[in-house]
Amino acid sequence: MSAIDWIVLCCTILFIVVYGIAKSRGSKNIEGYLLGDRSLPWYQVGFSVMATQASAITFLSAPGLAYADGMRFVQFYFGLPIAMIILCITFVPIYHHLKVYTAYEFLEKRFDLKTRAFTASLFLIQRGLSTGITIYAPSIILSTILNIDTTYTTFFIGIVVIIYTVYGGTKAVSYTQMMQMSIIFLGLFLAGFVVVSLLPSSVGFTKALDIAGKMGKMNVIDWKFDMNNKYTIWSGIIGGLFLQLSYFGTDQSQVGRYLTGSSVGQSRLGLLMNALLKIPMQFLILLIGILVFTFYQYQKPPIFFNKYELHKIEQSRYKDEFKATEKQFDLAFADKKLKVIALENALNKNQNTEKASADLKASNQKLIAKKADALAVMKKNDRNADTDDTNYIFLSFVTQYLPKGLIGLLIAIVCMASMGSTASALNSLSATTSIDIYKRLIHKDGTDLRYLNISKLVTLFWGVLSIAMAHYASKLGNLLEAVNILGSLFYGTILGIFLVAFYFKSIGGKAVFYSAIISELIIFIAFKYDWMAYLWLNLFGCALVIAISFLLQQLIRLQKSA
Repeated sequence: MSAIDWIVLCCTILFIVVYGIAKSRGSKNIEGYLLGDRSLPWYQVGFSVMATQASAITFLSAPGLAYADGMRFVQFYFGLPIAMIILCITFVPIYHHLKVYTAYEFLEKRFDLKTRAFTASLFLIQRGLSTGITIYAPSIILSTILNIDTTYTTFFIGIVVIIYTVYGGTKAVSYTQMMQMSIIFLGLFLAGFVVVSLLPSSVGFTKALDIAGKMGKMNVIDWKFDMNNKYTIWSGIIGGLFLQLSYFGTDQSQVGRYLTGSSVGQSRLGLLMNALLKIPMQFLILLIGILVFTFYQYQKPPIFFNKYELHKIEQSRYKDEFKATEKQFDLAFADKKLKVIALENALNKNQNTEKASADLKASNQKLIAKKADALAVMKKNDRNADTDDTNYIFLSFVTQYLPKGLIGLLIAIVCMASMGSTASALNSLSATTSIDIYKRLIHKDGTDLRYLNISKLVTLFWGVLSIAMAHYASKLGNLLEAVNILGSLFYGTILGIFLVAFYFKSIGGKAVFYSAIISELIIFIAFKYDWMAYLWLNLFGCALVIAISFLLQQLIRLQKSA
């Protein structure tokens, strides 16, 4: 990067951190630290909710996912607006009325302590693991720029987030997130404009989408019902609905965001703001990935986008063999470029494009095969080499082709997105550990100052643990999919517990507690043996908890009456 980019990057991140700390000015009590004194307006709640979900993984991995797999991932969010409406009607007023610090306090009031503790523990495991992934995402950026191992950059990113989260609590998180999302929207529009301007003069925005569509990348909606297909309109609306309901309704990282609202109405407006803006934002991010894909149909892409892994193989004893595969890759790309131009000419003349499309797809498959040969050489050199480079595609494009200044801004955006979502996660982990575990099970009669200090210590603990977990994130493939798969292993069970609590008044704590344990075991078995695409696990887990709870409650009644 240039000196200008470094100045933009450092100044943007420094401004955000200082702004958040200054606005929060430290918290004097546990309610202020964990919930911002329940005083925030709807727009700040809305930005905070969006920023918590839109981590660096979104801005780093989504364009790469679109590049590799097309637009179909946007269907993942189709259930979100429906989920927001359900939450506004049911969850939000109950949480506000009970004045809870965490979502899991409600479960003890409705069931018992063991159900509250078990559900809180499921959340801590899931969120603790996924926070490591969100820290790892921006460390990829810095490691690529500086050409150093992600171990060092992961440590740096984690420390920065820990400092302002421990100091300012949820107010620092919310204020920084509001500024982050404002800059993020600006950066996205600028990035989209620049990508289009870099395309050949004969290829405008519409033509770029046409070419990508002929290569199977504009697959926005898939109407076919298939339980093994990860992304269809049905998995998005049904499976995605249950995942979003669980995430926004029972995950403390999100519940803690809208509990900061000054009233039920302000919290509802914040969630509805997310319902209106999330799908268009995600569509735009994926569309940028599609435009980058079209750009690389004319401009030769690297054989592998992860420069760190590329550097390793180029310095190894297999470098000559790897160079030979690169030459074959270059020849295959030259042939494919001719096919792209042929397709473009057919589109210009309004001719039948079926043959040109088929030729291009065949040529593209040959290019993919040559890349696979290169990856095999990389594996030969290091069997633990990270051969999934989708997380590096957009980053590689940004650092190589965008103008000075904008590179620094976009990289700052990705880093800030990670800082925002990571800070929310640490704040929620702190709230759940200190309120649901420490205050309820370990030290019930402490002073407010004691609980405040414990919350800060717990925030520090989870921050350090998340940094440690981040070092294993490189083994998980595309980070955006990894974090959603991880959530789907737990969210269905957690949502099932809450739905029983809300809507099945006849079912007691003992039945729901054991049904949750059984359901979670079945979910892991279903995932291990690939019974269904991961989004459906959310519906499956939720249905299991409800059904097994009902059956166990009937058995308990029969035992009592016997």
